[in-house]
Amino acid sequence: MVMFKKVKNFLVAFSEPEKVYCSGEKVAGCVLVEVAEVTRVSAVKVLACGVAKVNWVKGPQQCKQEMEYLRFEDVLALEEQPTGEELGPGGGTFGRQKVLGREGDQLSFGKTRGSYWVKAFLERPAFPTQEVKKRFEVMDPVDVNTPELLSPVAAKKEKKVSCMFIPDGRVSVSAQIDRKGFCEGDEICINADFENTCSRIVVPKAAIIAKHTYLASGQTKVFTQKLSCVRGNHIISGTSESWRGKTIRVKKLKPSILGCNILRVEYFLQIYVSVPGSKKIILELPLVIGSRSGIGSRSSSMASQTSSEMSWVDLNLPDAPE
Repeated sequence: MVMFKKVKNFLVAFSEPEKVYCSGEKVAGCVLVEVAEVTRVSAVKVLACGVAKVNWVKGPQQCKQEMEYLRFEDVLALEEQPTGEELGPGGGTFGRQKVLGREGDQLSFGKTRGSYWVKAFLERPAFPTQEVKKRFEVMDPVDVNTPELLSPVAAKKEKKVSCMFIPDGRVSVSAQIDRKGFCEGDEICINADFENTCSRIVVPKAAIIAKHTYLASGQTKVFTQKLSCVRGNHIISGTSESWRGKTIRVKKLKPSILGCNILRVEYFLQIYVSVPGSKKIILELPLVIGSRSGIGSRSSSMASQTSSEMSWVDLNLPDAPE
């Protein structure tokens, strides 16, 4: 008679546990089972999934959307023994270096994020199936070294100022940056011209803005946050100011998400002028935050690892959906 004791250890082990995977890469690993006495195993199965979810409550309506990007199932064989035989003291390894995914499987969210995990199931006769789950991180690389993202971006705007419906001059701003794509640690060089012909003292500023857009059940939820800011000198009436190479640093940010159906993460360089007693005059230059930065850049996996601590909550977004 075979005595069935409690399994001492049951876990999923990845071959590269710290790796951040990119689209098309394979995830390899094994399932480790440790027992104290002889135990009969019917099967060890694995399920790998990648799912993105958006979920929030709007009044009586629950806005929810889910997209599955990866699903892979397999039955693992015990090394040096066929599955279904007795597992001796000390346990064994199932599917060492087994690829959890086939050639061509896209381990990405189409430039979005969510939850990727592998779940292992241990089946034994007359016992409930045991399961263990282990997550892994996936990130699509965003290469900023493309002609489109290396092209300059410029804009200009003018605002007429009034006081009690009486014209009080105008404030104008024009700005340009030499490219659109940036990575963590890069400096954005701003060239801008400000002119003030109104009677008030105005202040020019620039900031990096994050915009998160969630789409579910036909509804849209948008959050924006100012991530970093620089300011210029006060501009008195009848004078102007120019910025030539004024810089603002790109801090630790997740790459832009522009190609997903249920959520987007966009960035802007906002250049604006605060006018007392009137609305700000605002320019927005689009930015794409990527994971590669040309010569001497690290791989997308390394860039992902350094920013893996960031999340929606870390950006202090109020009531951010899942």
